[in-house]
Amino acid sequence: MPAPTSWLKRLVLGRPFRSDTLGETLLPKWLALPIFASDPLSSVAYATQEILLILSIGGLAYFTLAPWVGLGVAVLLTVVVISYRQVVKAYPSGGGSYEVASRNLGSHAGLVVAGALMVDYIMTVAVSVASGVDNIISAVPELNDQRILLDIVFIVLLMAMNLRGIRESGRAFAAPTYLFIATVMLMIVVGFLRVATGHPPVSESAGYAVRPEQAGLTGFALVFLLLRSFSSGCTALTGVEAISNGVPAFRKPKALNAARTMTAMGATAVVMFGGITALALITKVHIAENTCDLTGFRGDCTADPQRTVISQIAAAVFGGDHAVLFYILQAATALILILAANTAFNGFPLLTSILAQDRYLPRQLHTRGDRLAFSNGIIALSLVAGILIFAFDGSTTRLIQLYILGVFTSFTLCQAGMVRHWNRVLADTADARERRAAQRSRLINAVGALLTAIVLVVVLITKFTHGAYLVVITIPALYLLMRAIHRHYTHVREELQPDDEFELLPSRVHAIVLVSTLHKPSQRAIAFARATRPDTLSAITVNVDDADTRELQRQWERRAMKIPLKVIESPYREITRPVVQYVKNLRHDRPRDVVCIYIPEYVVGRWWENALHNQSSLRLKGRLLFEPGVMVTSVPWQLRSTARRDLQRVRPLPGDLRRGVTTQRRS
Repeated sequence: MPAPTSWLKRLVLGRPFRSDTLGETLLPKWLALPIFASDPLSSVAYATQEILLILSIGGLAYFTLAPWVGLGVAVLLTVVVISYRQVVKAYPSGGGSYEVASRNLGSHAGLVVAGALMVDYIMTVAVSVASGVDNIISAVPELNDQRILLDIVFIVLLMAMNLRGIRESGRAFAAPTYLFIATVMLMIVVGFLRVATGHPPVSESAGYAVRPEQAGLTGFALVFLLLRSFSSGCTALTGVEAISNGVPAFRKPKALNAARTMTAMGATAVVMFGGITALALITKVHIAENTCDLTGFRGDCTADPQRTVISQIAAAVFGGDHAVLFYILQAATALILILAANTAFNGFPLLTSILAQDRYLPRQLHTRGDRLAFSNGIIALSLVAGILIFAFDGSTTRLIQLYILGVFTSFTLCQAGMVRHWNRVLADTADARERRAAQRSRLINAVGALLTAIVLVVVLITKFTHGAYLVVITIPALYLLMRAIHRHYTHVREELQPDDEFELLPSRVHAIVLVSTLHKPSQRAIAFARATRPDTLSAITVNVDDADTRELQRQWERRAMKIPLKVIESPYREITRPVVQYVKNLRHDRPRDVVCIYIPEYVVGRWWENALHNQSSLRLKGRLLFEPGVMVTSVPWQLRSTARRDLQRVRPLPGDLRRGVTTQRRS
């Protein structure tokens, strides 16, 4: 009968997949779009809102600048999408920005990009889930007090779905993504039709006034406000690079399918973002960072939340906040925003797997789990995102200030790396047609590098004091951590290189059996030690109780055991320290000899029995492992409770194929 934890794991994750079925998890384009592009597609739900929130600092008069800010964001999104198409074609192995920067700008730049991307993916989960819950609360305001709990629950659900595998999670997330696209497009079409017929929709906040925090902005202050608004609107670009990281997950031809998916994502995102921004201005949505700055707000401004921009537009276009289409759009928006975190759940594990393979992160992150997903990376992402949600009270406005700095750091270094890539291609290519194609691609990436670098500076300046300084600290910290991990792995690899010393046999082998009581486990340990034919063999016991020790000696003599029993005194009733000291003395007298310690251990069949046995042996083994020239051998004794675990009836264990275990078990 399987253990409760095993049963629960199978219930949540399903049966494990064989390693040779990895090809069956590859994605068609229609399924790859919701998996890798849900983040940039969902960003349009709050990018316009972020633009208006910043412009509201100066008052309603500055909302007239929103079209120009939105146009700048749309142009930048288009340039970045076209630029990343070049990345997909040139580097289809899935390293994305990290691989481009590492190969063309060096490992240091690659690690900066890796750190920035990891921050970006973590923030994607936190911001997407928080924003999705905001839209749920817009439809059901009574849930406002349960905001953080809802955030954590959705993160756990996303983690569970992704642990089941990329293809299975994609099927679950495809319908909400396409529903969101369809309902937003319908809202845009209906909204413009109403404008064309002379009945423009009006939002519920159209009659509100906004109390400006900074009135009469001119000159540098006005430019700074515009730049800050633009940098907030650039959240629409988050997740654009995820497709370049996930190329290996596409069906063949991988690069071509990934490029086409990126084009579809870019075109859809630009149309939806432009439509929502235009409708926000047409319906006269008025929104402010501080609800109490809204003059005429209905309700308690200190407790009641504002409706999101997209929910106000939907209510205005579809005929009120009780219309069926309003609830459908709200549900689709909430779902797509929450599921947008799925982009990070696919990108982050892939990135950390590549970094682990390059020995910049723990090797455990490179191992696939039961369902051929990078389980450790998925769990790590969930934990960190959950901590951020809790620390920032699930506030989208506070979290979003930390968001896009990492995005544009990776964008800029990636595009600069691509320029150097095309320079090398041009240096090695003589064919005129290939040179023209390379020159065109270089121009695209050069423009992308220039624009994203400008935006990076703008974001750094405008958001630094609003929380972005935390990202400025985090990315270098991750860089230093990855360098330290790589240095450790390098030193270990150098230390473990084979040499001639280990080709020499030890002078002698001294076998020691640790005995506390003369019973079947200790008899088996003695028999096994004798079978190895050591140069010397003895048993030792630690005297922590005089009566028990004398009884052991009497049993030893009565049974005429064929090996000597040595008693180690322990006036302070310790076991580990006297044994370790005894072994050290033995090694000191004969440094070229090897000492092998045989420790009898119980094997139990129930999980709770582990707490009742083997604690002393575990502590002793943990200490002896640090002694050079000492080998520790566990000699198991299976208790009757293990009989309930019929291994012949167990299916292949998770991880068997990865470890090379091919023994067939009966089902």
